[in-house]
Amino acid sequence: MTETANHPVRLAVVDAPDQPPPSPALEELYRGFEQELLIPLWTEIGDLMPPHPRSKAVPHLWRWQSLLTLADQAGHLVPVGRGGERRAIALANPSLGGRPFATPTLWAAIQYLMPGEDAPEHRHTQHAFRFVVEGEGVWTVVGRDPVPMRRGDFLPQAGWAWHAHHNGAAEPMAWIDGLDIPFQYAVDAQFFEFGRDRISDAERITPDRSRSERLWGHPGLRPVCAPGPRPGTPLLAYRWADTDRALADQLDLESEGYAGTVEPGHAAVRYTNPTTGGDVLPTIRAEMHRVRSGAETAPRREAGSSVYQVFDGSGRVTVGDTSWSVTRGDLFVVPSWQPFSARSQASASDSDSGALDLFRFSDGPVFEALHLDRVAVEGNNA
Repeated sequence: MTETANHPVRLAVVDAPDQPPPSPALEELYRGFEQELLIPLWTEIGDLMPPHPRSKAVPHLWRWQSLLTLADQAGHLVPVGRGGERRAIALANPSLGGRPFATPTLWAAIQYLMPGEDAPEHRHTQHAFRFVVEGEGVWTVVGRDPVPMRRGDFLPQAGWAWHAHHNGAAEPMAWIDGLDIPFQYAVDAQFFEFGRDRISDAERITPDRSRSERLWGHPGLRPVCAPGPRPGTPLLAYRWADTDRALADQLDLESEGYAGTVEPGHAAVRYTNPTTGGDVLPTIRAEMHRVRSGAETAPRREAGSSVYQVFDGSGRVTVGDTSWSVTRGDLFVVPSWQPFSARSQASASDSDSGALDLFRFSDGPVFEALHLDRVAVEGNNA
């Protein structure tokens, strides 16, 4: 085997439009490129500079009930402790080569904790959150601040914060984790450290409100004792009661003839950092959407990818050329620049609000920080 054959760069002379005409001299030039690990742009421009994003991810749906069944099996077989650290089961997009990544930038997983179990303390540079679609009884302990977790709660946690979890209930509990693991993996930015093996007795007593909420959880108000912006939100829990009220008020305003919704029948809120008014985490955007029964959202494309979970209700969602009927807990991926729309089929029988409620997280802050964000909405030429 020749030395050139072992090189990772392999170039083929092709007789094709926009390529140089084949010749022995061109063959010799390409072998020289291979030897020196060089790749000419004219052989790659179609892949490197396409007319629009061609995501490596594909649209895919995971059924919540299937995830719960498998997570419960894991709960009886797989211990939580040093080594595994967390009983977290990641969504693997079928086109990402078997990596535990939902999209090229986003990690999503179901985490499952059995009664009485502790997930030991650690910290990492990856920014993270927890979102609870059902159940209660678990609390997360972030920076030794116990934070109760209940249905509909969104619990963000900026990178490099110590955190652990404990289930003080008599039943198992599941929730979803979202992190920017694939992004930090791709740019070689990740750090990780183990913390304490056990949380203290004081951290096992769950207050109704965490210290974080008592300091930061007052709408439109911030403590004077903590000036200046923070890159990640210091508020560790965004409660469902507040989110639900905000969405209901938007739709009520629309019914009364006032502006307030994104489009007819579509209310939406974004979780924000109270120290900046921007996104809760530097690399992750989180939102809750409510689509009135019978309404359908306009197809929308965005540069950057998203993961959705159905919080309540039922409907039909379309991502690119793929459509699914979805119900509570189901998760699905919207790859970069794939059109997404949702039609609500919710009713009082499957939704507390009578609408389709969708939790969404995305890599929007990364794209905006790099000035790579772009949005196109069908029927909107603005």
